[in-house]
Amino acid sequence: MTPAVLPRTLWFTRCPVPTATGIAADRQWLTDEFAADGISVRSLQDASPDADRAAHYTHALPGLFREGGNVPALWARSRGERTRLIGLTWIEERQTVLVAPGSGIRGAGALRGLRLAVPKHDIAIDFWRAMALRGFEGALASVGLALEDASLVDVPADGHEGQWAAELAALRRGDVDAVYVKGALAVEAARRAGAEVAVELDDLPDRRFRVNNGTPRPITVHQQLLDEHPGLVDRFLAVLLRAADWAAGQPDEVARILGTETGAGADGVAGAYRPGTHLTLHPDLSAERLGLLAAQEAGLRAHGFLPEPVDVAAWADPEPLRRAAALVRRTSAPLSPEEPSS
Repeated sequence: MTPAVLPRTLWFTRCPVPTATGIAADRQWLTDEFAADGISVRSLQDASPDADRAAHYTHALPGLFREGGNVPALWARSRGERTRLIGLTWIEERQTVLVAPGSGIRGAGALRGLRLAVPKHDIAIDFWRAMALRGFEGALASVGLALEDASLVDVPADGHEGQWAAELAALRRGDVDAVYVKGALAVEAARRAGAEVAVELDDLPDRRFRVNNGTPRPITVHQQLLDEHPGLVDRFLAVLLRAADWAAGQPDEVARILGTETGAGADGVAGAYRPGTHLTLHPDLSAERLGLLAAQEAGLRAHGFLPEPVDVAAWADPEPLRRAAALVRRTSAPLSPEEPSS
């Protein structure tokens, strides 16, 4: 059987959050890894305007690696795209429920009966809306309540610039009582709006209540690339594992890279990502993370975001990550006395 011709380009895409992909891109390690093969490695975010940027959500690009939110990844798989799940990370991103200053609303139990902002965006998969629903759902569930114990208020987001802008504007007007936000830009937006924190989801001890778009965050690849060039997939993952290893010893550099990736200032990054974030970039496919992603799949399906069920266990392929870890061990192992150095 004739080997498949190597692709001329490998693509990667990541969300503006902490990822090993973002670290590796900043350090140029992905470019370096495949240069000798004549393969260019390009970021979908930085590509020319004629690139299929919608592939970040649809994953309809066979040569694409994606490390990003699980809502679009599950949606793409649910729609029938032949992707495989090859890694999961769990990185806390400061998920909070915000309320108006002086409201006195504190704690998840105080959300009972309140008007909760649920944004509506005119996009193919409204992951913002999904995040708000799942965020409020987790907060309420932590005290034995459900979404039915509050009032959901649709907030049209068209015409508003910036993340969370529509919801925070509705909060300022008094149209809603609470807004879900997450991440570095949310920290800065909340400070500008003068909003107060009612619930810190990151403080909830049970991870089930913090499951959302970025927790856990999947790494996915197209089945076609995995079938035709498994070695390229292994090597790409090996670079991510090395990047995560490097990040574990470079907290200041990781903070700098996060500022670039998120578009937030130092205060936003420090407020969103707790000390130790640089230690949490390694992917795995542990039973715990797969179970948490399966819970997210069920929640998204219950809210109508997924046209068809996704069997998370069947979607996952642990072999590329296993092979990548072995590759890292081999290439980083010191030479034995009998081995030549060149």
